[in-house]
Amino acid sequence: MATIGVLALQGDFREHREVIERLGGTAPEVRHLQDLAGLDGLIIPGGESTAIVRLMASSHLLEPLRELAGGGFPVWGTCAGMILLAKRLDATGIPALEAMDIGVRRNAFGRQVDSFEVDLRVPVLGDPPFHAVFIRAPVIEAVGPEVEVLARLADGTPVAARQGRLLATAFHPELTPDSRFHRFFLDHVVRRA
Repeated sequence: MATIGVLALQGDFREHREVIERLGGTAPEVRHLQDLAGLDGLIIPGGESTAIVRLMASSHLLEPLRELAGGGFPVWGTCAGMILLAKRLDATGIPALEAMDIGVRRNAFGRQVDSFEVDLRVPVLGDPPFHAVFIRAPVIEAVGPEVEVLARLADGTPVAARQGRLLATAFHPELTPDSRFHRFFLDHVVRRA
């Protein structure tokens, strides 16, 4: 089974680790450069994107992660992780890995009190709809020609996308009992690598 590192600098990394382990994988926490050795993929969890970027820089992980993500290594960013993967951000964001050809708007729905849950139709996951948890969530405002939108809100706003070996979700699949997005990352992103 795959070894999927979970960036463990800030945010909800423990929940991702638990899902990967429940699916039979190994999920070491990544805090230092040497933690990247031997990984088959990497998850960048939700949290506070500005704090994560600063911690990546102070841990000497920013450039190595930029090279990995830009070089075809399987990376999945959820919520803040999606912000970090994006090539283009709104005026409030700090570009980080700049690997995925998407434009992202941070905190698109407002403050913490405006967080919500919704059932999303995600064709690559099949039925039933995926129950998505949005917490101070970003949205995808623009996609490049190689980006496949995997899920949209009812108004058509993209909230999940894939580009080659990169996966991005504006919501938090790790906060639900439904492991289909983690399984999709393992089966269709990591194994494809």
